[in-house]
Formats: sequence, C-alpha cells, structure tokens
Amino acid sequence: MSIEFLITTLIIVATPGTGAIFTLAAGLTRGPRAAVLAAFACTLGILPHLIAAITGLAAILHASAVAFQGIKILGVIYLLYMAWETWRDKGALAVEEDASPQSAMQVIRSGIVVNLLNPKLTIFFVAFLPQFVTPGSANGTLRMLELSSVFMAVTFVVFAFYGLIAGVMRDKVISRPRVMLWMRRIFAGSFVALGARLATVTR
Repeated sequence: MSIEFLITTLIIVATPGTGAIFTLAAGLTRGPRAAVLAAFACTLGILPHLIAAITGLAAILHASAVAFQGIKILGVIYLLYMAWETWRDKGALAVEEDASPQSAMQVIRSGIVVNLLNPKLTIFFVAFLPQFVTPGSANGTLRMLELSSVFMAVTFVVFAFYGLIAGVMRDKVISRPRVMLWMRRIFAGSFVALGARLATVTR
C-alpha cells in the first residue's frame, strides 16, 4: 500500500462533502449512535460504485453524458429533498431524544442513498484508483478490491470521528431550541449548497 494512496484518500475523505455533512448532522440531531450508523451507511453507499468500477459499468457511466447527467440530477434532487426534510425537522435528521429502530433504519437508508447518488464517487473509482493498479496485471481486480477496502475503511473512520464529535456536542445544544433551529437551518443550507455544487460537476 503506497503512502501516496493513503494520503490522497485521507484528503479526499476528510474534505467536507455530502457524506461528511450527513454524518455531522446525524450526530448533532440524533446523537453518537446515529452518527456511527450514518458513517456506516455512507460507507455502504460506496459499494455500488466499487462494483460498477470492477464490472466496467463505471467506465460506461463516465463515457455516457446521458447516464452521468441522470445520476447527477437524481443526486441533486435527493440533496434538495434532504434540505427540505432537515429544515422541517422531519425524516432521518429529525431531533429525537432516543431514536427508535425504525428511525435508525431511516438514517441508514438515507446515508446509503446520499453516497449512492453521488456520481463523483464513480469518477473517483474510474480516474483515481486505476493509477495505483499495474496495467495488465493478473491481480488487477484483487488490487482494486484491496485499495477500495482501504478507501472504505478510511471513510468509515473519518466520518464516524466527525459524527461522534458532533454527537458529544449534541447535549450542549439540544437543550437550546433556538440553537438547534439554527443548526438545522445551517445543515439544510449545506445540503442545498452541496446540491448546487453537484449540479456543476462535469465528467
């Protein structure tokens, strides 16, 4: 495992994006348990991109303007939906003292979809990972799986770290309804901003 790959992966994962914002929001609105669930869900959301890259579907998506635009539009719509639900204090990021099992499943489903509809991850697996795989190597697929596993592990650890810090801060802000109101508005605005940024992404 090259140090260049680890450093680049850490930079990519640690840079605030849809998954990181979702995990932070889950930690602040629902607590540490929800934050870990959100981090786990966002990590699971990477799997379809990995499978697509290994089977060659990612290359087709990368080459097809229509397919890329379709996934991107769905991603933007979902982020705007998350913004609306967060603003209204509903759905997976509603403020609750104790999340029920059903609510926990909401967090997991939302986290998976957040990364599933992120075409930038497909671009990552098409453009970044192959740079660390020897062309024509007989073990190319295994190498891709190895690198992808490291990427997913780093994603989970970093997102869980973000979320747990937010979860610890939750007790200090949840007793202040006005603060929670503004936190929800900030996260809602962040989802809108991320949606706008995603809308400008090109292949």
